[in-house]
Amino acid sequence: MLEGALKVFAGSSNPELTRRICENLDIPLGDATLTRFSDGELYVEIGENVRNADIFVVQSTSSPANDHIMELVIMIDALKRSSASSICAVIPYYGYGRQDRKVAPRTPITAKLVCDLIEAAGATRILAIDLHAGQIQGFFDIPFDHLFAMPVLLQDMWANHPAEETVLVSPDAGGVERARAYSKRHGSGLAIIDKRRPKANVAEVLNIIGEVDGRDAVLIDDIVDTAGTLTNAATALLNKGARRVVAYATHGVLSGPAIQRLEESAIEKVVVTDTVPLNEKARECKKIKVLSVAPLLSKALRRIHQGDSVSSLFV
Repeated sequence: MLEGALKVFAGSSNPELTRRICENLDIPLGDATLTRFSDGELYVEIGENVRNADIFVVQSTSSPANDHIMELVIMIDALKRSSASSICAVIPYYGYGRQDRKVAPRTPITAKLVCDLIEAAGATRILAIDLHAGQIQGFFDIPFDHLFAMPVLLQDMWANHPAEETVLVSPDAGGVERARAYSKRHGSGLAIIDKRRPKANVAEVLNIIGEVDGRDAVLIDDIVDTAGTLTNAATALLNKGARRVVAYATHGVLSGPAIQRLEESAIEKVVVTDTVPLNEKARECKKIKVLSVAPLLSKALRRIHQGDSVSSLFV
């Protein structure tokens, strides 16, 4: 059991993940009550002494993102005003992370705005997994530990997809660096899908760079949201001779038509982690497999609390 004042509190987005983290650390879950007034306002009450303690608040800013962000900042404020020594916001999935730059005139950079809210609330450290854009770390003026789900996903790949029979595939040009890193460590080949839209309202043309004929094609992505990219990529890979197609992604957002698309697609299996809890439809989908990042996060929390290196957790 850990000695010293380390306490872990759960927001409403990741209660099961937080419970597993506490089990791995052999500590009780922090006592906090989150309620709503009749007008919808959130209210947080910390039910135990946290003075001079190292606090970790686990909360993905997933759907409903706005509610979860407000829960997080209100809980951080309550802990700060209760004289906590340090407050680390553990954000397994960083919502609004895709709004990291201006894509048109007069548009916001919401990823930066969320950073400002969390920092202003009183967080002294951030811990996140697989940011959509790594440069978001620089939006904060407090220490940021950026973990990767690669160790968790690679274990499953090694067990189920022998390197000599597998090719790892980036579903778009933006994910090439990620797929290359997995390919290097897995020991398999690399392929890239080049998506092009000839003109407005014309379907994308998918060109595949790399050899996929006769191999298991493993798509690698950070987020599965509506699953359009993955399902289109799977069709293109099979048309090019891939033996079968599976997909690995860190964050299973799975919104809108995602489950229907996956059910109707040629993808045999989609492996995600529990950074985002699956919705009811996703839990019923037999194609989806969930791996837990709780062991990875518990090791990180232990090392941060004890002042040890976190970088040794990278593959």
